[in-house]
Amino acid sequence: MKEYLGFGVAGNFANHLEQAGESSDFADIIGEEKDAPKGIFPFYIPSSATPLGRYCINNHAIVLPKDSTFNVQAEPEVGLECELKYEDGKVTQVIPRYFMAFNDASVRNDKNATKLSQKKNFSEGSKAMGKKIPIDSFAPGGICDDYSIASFLICDNEVHMYGENSELTGYSYFYQKLIDWIKSKLNTQKEFSVLEDLGAVLKEANYPTKIIIAIGATRYTHFAEKRFLKKGDVIAIVVYNHKTYTLQNIKEIISNACIPSDLKDISIIRQEVV
Repeated sequence: MKEYLGFGVAGNFANHLEQAGESSDFADIIGEEKDAPKGIFPFYIPSSATPLGRYCINNHAIVLPKDSTFNVQAEPEVGLECELKYEDGKVTQVIPRYFMAFNDASVRNDKNATKLSQKKNFSEGSKAMGKKIPIDSFAPGGICDDYSIASFLICDNEVHMYGENSELTGYSYFYQKLIDWIKSKLNTQKEFSVLEDLGAVLKEANYPTKIIIAIGATRYTHFAEKRFLKKGDVIAIVVYNHKTYTLQNIKEIISNACIPSDLKDISIIRQEVV
């Protein structure tokens, strides 16, 4: 995955930005409608000379920042692997090929960060992605209709719900509406406030044909809202077919340190905080 450009979507699940204490960062950014996402940020740009050039996906561990004063939260999300097509330097098509569990862990209290991306790639273990699930049709009636996302924090031998258990169709923007919005932002988003010029990012990455885009974090539970990660914690994020598994099934699966590799209809991340 080192050649894939990494993007994230900010504000695509109602109330998450408020819970994360980031809503004020977007006060000057006007969305297309009330619950529209706020914008797109890069978290990994292959071969970049900036800190965003550090490969930051680690599917086994969340590596905390060297600065121990930084507070880090996991961000349970759905990731999409998409193919991009271009014409004259503009994106003409965004084609979702796979979906998966994704952790877009973020620093919350970096006072020197002027861009959202500066809170994202904080170590070589600041992101994770689960097994890729092929997309038959990214539209109502397709595979994603049957999937939900749940997340957990395991500490002191207890399993706590971390994010709300949510159907994927609960995203503010999903299916074609999301894809149209992503395409538009890749072509039109300029540097403003905490967001960056995405055309410049695509150019720096030599106009990649494949990207991973995390489409927004779910709402936190009351427990997780002010609970920052500590060494020894375990974070589990699961995208699962809710017609195959119950939430209790999922909780039992992630409670085991060794998760079976042959499970069907499921994408799992299980990271220890180090």
